[in-house]
Amino acid sequence: MLYDAIRRYSETLVASIVQTAACNRAHTIEKRLPCWLLNAMGRLNNDEIPLTQETLAMMLGVRRASVTVAANTLQDAGLIKYSHGRIRIVDLRGLESVSCGCYRATQRTTSYNPQMLAARAC
Repeated sequence: MLYDAIRRYSETLVASIVQTAACNRAHTIEKRLPCWLLNAMGRLNNDEIPLTQETLAMMLGVRRASVTVAANTLQDAGLIKYSHGRIRIVDLRGLESVSCGCYRATQRTTSYNPQMLAARAC
């Protein structure tokens, strides 16, 4: 029983890592930033994410200026509010609609695995 739970968790984690790697390779910052914010919101279980543009740039593997442009675009569209190292998701459905399909794929992968969901909530 424990072995099966560990195996399911490992398989889901590997699938999530593979999906993230493919996303980083295939999609632009304008698509990856919403995806990253949605995943962060799910892990924090909060619509406000304490995050600087510098940290976001490092996490997404892009220049800070690229994060500034992408975040401003999302803010101008009314999807997020960004101020002093805090990002608040204002329009969840809108943010999902502008993110790449990888967010939905990751959600499908983790939704069938209760252990992975519990780990994401931490």
